[in-house]
Parts: sequence; structure tokens; C-alpha cells
Amino acid sequence: MNVVVTGANGMLGSALCPLLREKGYTVHATDVDTSDVGVDFLDVRNFDNVKRYIEKVKPGIFLHLAAETDIERCEKEVEGAFLTNAIGTQNVAIACKEIDATMVYISTAGVFDGDKPDYTEFDEPNPINFYGKSKLEGEKIVSKLLEKYFIVRAGWMMGGGERRDKKFVAKIMKQIKEGRKRIYAVVDKFGAPTYTVDFSNNLGYLLDTNRYGLYHMVGEGSARRYDVAKKIVEYIEKDDIELIPVTSDFFSKEYFAPRPKSEMLRNCQLEQIGLNKMRHWKDALKEYLDNHWKRGLGEVLNQSKTQALEIMNKEAPAHTI
Repeated sequence: MNVVVTGANGMLGSALCPLLREKGYTVHATDVDTSDVGVDFLDVRNFDNVKRYIEKVKPGIFLHLAAETDIERCEKEVEGAFLTNAIGTQNVAIACKEIDATMVYISTAGVFDGDKPDYTEFDEPNPINFYGKSKLEGEKIVSKLLEKYFIVRAGWMMGGGERRDKKFVAKIMKQIKEGRKRIYAVVDKFGAPTYTVDFSNNLGYLLDTNRYGLYHMVGEGSARRYDVAKKIVEYIEKDDIELIPVTSDFFSKEYFAPRPKSEMLRNCQLEQIGLNKMRHWKDALKEYLDNHWKRGLGEVLNQSKTQALEIMNKEAPAHTI
């Protein structure tokens, strides 16, 4: 079966495309970034381009990963956020409807306001920033236009290694590789760290069913950003780092967009159909670090005392997303 993947060069796409090929699908990888071999250019914001591409490939499944995920950019460039996350999704949904293709739309825990400790698929969304609002509009469009669809909400993503990971784990690891001795991480935000490999595997199981609908798909367990940073330091055995707990206000100048206190999701629908195969985030994090980050840490972990003294006073806050 032919499948199309948008955003194929991103964190999730880099894990999902190989898995789909292993499962026997013919994968047509697309992105606005075509730096990787075998990735076709496709801007989902242009309906004519989407329509021509889908009519040419005739996929049975269209996996829509492409999105504007920079929360601050969405807050500053609201029209751009909705153009990509809502109108782009609408373009894909209309094209899928015309050829009766199944659509997979990757959404986010950011559709909730964060006032509850955790959320199931039956809780009412109430996003507090324009990123969450634009992604929720995408959900509404897909569910309104299509019958054959999977809307899958993800948690705090980690994956893709140094090249593709732009999220929290990568930002902590890059500070460590730079030799930072003080790292700041927030203690007032909660979520479910989710490894792209685990997400891709579980999504593959879901695609084998015809159980269309809305799903949460996040790693087991909950965590604060501080907890994730603490585990990173523990796993790489870097005991000379001072990890400093702070509140979100510490980063308010750089990260001004409002963020939910809790982005913790529960995989209730997956549990109901016996397909919740997501690992605990701590186990997934260790595997991710072992496979993608620890090899490049040798020089940092063996710094001389002189080098360590030179960088002792460097401080660089860890990003909150």
C-alpha cells in the first residue's frame, strides 16, 4: 500500500518512515525540507500541490505530521500558525476525502488548558495559546470532513538525535556537551515524555486496525521538566552538574507564550482496545540517550580540571519545551 508522510524530515518522521517501510508500506516521504535523499517537496498550505500529489501517488493512508510547533512563533504569527496547522490540515483532509484515503493527524496535549492533573480523550479541549488553538482547529476539520481517520495526540516528544531533536532533551544534552555546569529546569509544568520510536511502533499497531477515532498516545508515567533533566544527568553519569529547580517565570522573557500547567495525557482509548504498548518514559529516555547521545559525550565527560574550571561559571537555562 502507498502511504504519504508529511513532515518526514522531522523528529517523528525520521522514526516513523523506516518503521512503515519495515511493515511493507511503500512510503512517499514529503517535507518542505528536502535535504534528505528520497524526500519530496510538499507544502501542505498549498491545496493545489496537495491535490496533485495525492492524485499522483494515490495513497491508502496519509500521515499528516507537518506542523508549526514553535509555540512562541505561533503566538507572534497567528495567521501563519492557522495557515499551517488548520488550513494545511484541511487541504490534506479534503484531498483524502476525494480518493477515500485514511488520514492520520498528529495532534498535541496542548489542546487542553492544564487545569486538571491529567486528561483523557473524553475531556473537553480548551487551549490557552495559539499553537493549541490551531491544532485543535485541525482536529475539528478532520473529524468533520472524514470518517476514516485517526487523530492521535502526542506528549512531550523526544527523538531524532542531535540533528532533528529541537525539544527539551536535546536542549539539556547540548548544554552538557558545551560543558555547562549549572542547568535550570522548571518544576511547575507536568507532562508525559514520549519517545518517537515508541510512538511510531504503537501507531503502527493502530494502523493495522479499523478502529478509527481519537487517541492519546504518550509514554507511561508523568514528569516535571526538572525530573527529566535529573534523569538525563543520572543516565549519563555526569555528577558534577548542578541542576537548579526554577518556576516557569524564570524563562518568561524568552518563552512568553502561556503554557498549560499539566500536559499529562492518559491513553484510555488504547487501553480499551488492548493496544497501549507505550513504555515508561524513564526506560525510553535511557534508550534514546544510549542510542543517540552518549557516543558524542566522551570528550565532555573526560574534561580536564583546567577546562572544567574555565566553564564552571557558565550558565544557560534549559528551555521549557
